[in-house]
Amino acid sequence: MDFDKDKAIALLNRIMELELAGVVRYTHYSLMVFGYNRIPVVEWLKKQAEEGLLHAHRAGELVTLLGGYPSLGIGSLLETHVHDIGDILRESLEHENKSLTAYYELLELTQGKSVLLEDYARGLVVEEEMHADEVNKMLRRTGKTGVYETSKS
Repeated sequence: MDFDKDKAIALLNRIMELELAGVVRYTHYSLMVFGYNRIPVVEWLKKQAEEGLLHAHRAGELVTLLGGYPSLGIGSLLETHVHDIGDILRESLEHENKSLTAYYELLELTQGKSVLLEDYARGLVVEEEMHADEVNKMLRRTGKTGVYETSKS
């Protein structure tokens, strides 16, 4: 392996922490949704929490594969006390973008140097980008095809 193994372990631990924070975040959000669309939104949020747990476990397995020690930490947990579905989705998109950045960093570190880690990072980049697109589409107004963007102040 011709890459910085310690840096890969650190990135994988950061990914694990981000994904575990996502588990907590999505679980919390699923408890705070009210209104007519509650059932499908809660089910979607619970599915995201389950996916985050799987992603965290995969990252931890790779940490141990490389001879590292999986982190017991968890990423930052932002609580805005605003639980409108739009706010939840915007916070979710922000969190997913942080995870996506970490996966891209791992891909850059391992590209052409470790098929295993490169393939792992590439696959998770695809999953996270598809997830971000799903959230983006949920934030768009009906009939609008342009990408959702936060309003600029």
